[in-house]
Amino acid sequence: MPRLRIDQDIRSMSEFRTGIASFLKQVHDTKRPLIITQHGKGVAVLLDVSEYESMQEKIELLKDIQISASQIENGEGIEHKNAREMILERVST
Repeated sequence: MPRLRIDQDIRSMSEFRTGIASFLKQVHDTKRPLIITQHGKGVAVLLDVSEYESMQEKIELLKDIQISASQIENGEGIEHKNAREMILERVST
């Protein structure tokens, strides 16, 4: 996801209400999130759908890595040779 531009990507709720179509286009075109504020505080973030899906995939991958690292630390890992044999056996059946 491209880096947030504070001067372009933070808008008040009233600005968002009056220019929703242009802000949706901006988010889609730039792939940058839009932060919506109310009374000077951030209340919501508008993301492009593909950027949101990409973030979700990255989070899932990081969770898988964390679980794997924890399993290895607890001695629950499988040696590469054994894992390879197990996968090849499943694929060939």
